[in-house]
Amino acid sequence: MRVTESRAPHEGAGSQPAAVVELRAAHVAPPSPSSPPAPAPAASAQPAPALPDAERPAEHGRGGAAGDIEPQTDRLRYLDTATRRIARGMDLDETLRELRLAAVPAFADTILVYLCDPLSVGDEKSAPPVTLRLHLPEPPLKPRPDAADTERLTVPGRLAELLLAGRPVFGDTQGIGSAVAELLEPVLSGAGSLPDGRRLIVAPLRGRHRVMGTVVLLRHPDRPAFIGDDLLVASQLATHTALGIDKAVLYGREASVADALQRAMLPSSLPEPTGVRLASRYLPASETARVGGDWYDAIPLPGNRVALVVGDVMGHSMTSAAIMGQLRTTVQTLAGLDLPPDEVLHHLDEQAQRLGSEHMATCLYAIYDPVSRRLLVANAGHPPPVLLHPDGRAEVLWVPPGAPIGVGGVAFEAVEMAAPAGATLLLYTDGLVESRDRDVWTGVELLRARLHAAAHVLAAPPLEELCDEVLDILGPGTRDDDIALLAARFDGIPSHDVAYWFLDPRPQTAGRARRLTARSLHRWGLESMLESTELMVSEVVTNAVRYATRPITLRLLRTDVLRCEVGDDSQKVPRMRQAQPGDEGGRGLFLVDRLAWRWGATRLSTGKVVWFEQQIPERYREKRLVPQPDGRP
Repeated sequence: MRVTESRAPHEGAGSQPAAVVELRAAHVAPPSPSSPPAPAPAASAQPAPALPDAERPAEHGRGGAAGDIEPQTDRLRYLDTATRRIARGMDLDETLRELRLAAVPAFADTILVYLCDPLSVGDEKSAPPVTLRLHLPEPPLKPRPDAADTERLTVPGRLAELLLAGRPVFGDTQGIGSAVAELLEPVLSGAGSLPDGRRLIVAPLRGRHRVMGTVVLLRHPDRPAFIGDDLLVASQLATHTALGIDKAVLYGREASVADALQRAMLPSSLPEPTGVRLASRYLPASETARVGGDWYDAIPLPGNRVALVVGDVMGHSMTSAAIMGQLRTTVQTLAGLDLPPDEVLHHLDEQAQRLGSEHMATCLYAIYDPVSRRLLVANAGHPPPVLLHPDGRAEVLWVPPGAPIGVGGVAFEAVEMAAPAGATLLLYTDGLVESRDRDVWTGVELLRARLHAAAHVLAAPPLEELCDEVLDILGPGTRDDDIALLAARFDGIPSHDVAYWFLDPRPQTAGRARRLTARSLHRWGLESMLESTELMVSEVVTNAVRYATRPITLRLLRTDVLRCEVGDDSQKVPRMRQAQPGDEGGRGLFLVDRLAWRWGATRLSTGKVVWFEQQIPERYREKRLVPQPDGRP
């Protein structure tokens, strides 16, 4: 480092242009002289050497006197150690702490740090007025009893101008005395405590593009005053601190943006499908900037089914989060086609390869059918799901693991299994079970044991409490990876609340569908809904018969609503249109739209399903009739 001569700012007699700096008192930063500074971390460099300030002239320049060489060498040695220490800080608090430990007591006895509020990011240029926050001091400067953390001060005149210009000055510089007194007033018990002479330096924290704030350095009366070369030292300390603050703010802003991006791509809320209850948790890694690609989703499917998804893009970066968003969107699109889980993973693998072979991910995709109470699962290199049975037994489900998404050329296999009512399925990412202290399979076994223990302590523990209990296996300390957790408790839909038929596509089919519907509604005690339901069933079935080449399906489900589904093998999705007065048709969907609570059409890989729902009157909602002995509707 090269030290050059620095002179005190020119103090001409002419008037100075007015500038204003608004200050906000907030927090403090020097150590108490009665207690030693906080110990530095083990990896810290040795403490900065103290500067020789005893028995030296009040002022001296760079002159060639031999007596000046040793003090300059000491300053260079001190600055080298101090700036290295300051540069080690990774965040704002750590950077300011290292500045304090480097400056006190080697260079000053008390240090006050003012920061712009808010701290700007990017290439914005500083411009008055500047709002600052002050770190309140510990002794020897006594904070005023009524000093508020949010107190605002206005510092007019030349001091504000010099701060914005980035020039360090002594406290006795002409034209700034009253401003310095006002600057320190919120933290002093009275004007008599203000330092006299050159025992105060104000050094602006100037970053790459702007002023980040300012540092005030003070010395006790029993210590020699600052000299001209000390402005150079203060300037270097302030400059390196400002660069560290700039880095910390940019780093923090990038981490905040990355975290916000990732959270925005996760579902804001979970659906509430009939027959299954859902809960989820998402925990970012302890290091905020280590944004990852973990995601989860729950996607309603036709027939009250629901797709349960959890995935993890490998790596920690903004790119991982962006790839995660694209894969999640792809999964939602594929789910809308009602493809089986292995087909979904196959197409997802193709999409990942289009995004680049270096982007790989693991994913587990499951479909739960509350009517059949069955679960269909396929896995692409993801940790296995865990099923908590109603009797409290926890089981790690065996699903062929497959290769991660993005490998390409690998077939995926789906397995079907029972999903009894009262059982709970847990899908999770590897951050829950893997750490520096344990491998994935050890963590999976720990998760299974934790679920087993929780179920025996509290039979059928509430889903939210169960999620919290699962997260407790992490224990204290930092997390190396993000965690996504999706829990689904299966309630199912009783068979006596379902009616299902296959109907040949013939002209007489609409009439038969009305009769079958009426029989089921009578059995369920929903006679008051008979007229509107028969009319809508007739219209939708008539439209299906027109395009179907194979038998159509008619299904009624009684839950909190009455749902009707009509499926056929034509992928032409009907659209509601405005019929003209002379048209003989075109009013079917118009009637459905007017009579139904809600309705829609879903294109499937084998055709389509048109559905509508009606709200069941309150007096019928709790009414459940025993099914016929033969189980027929």
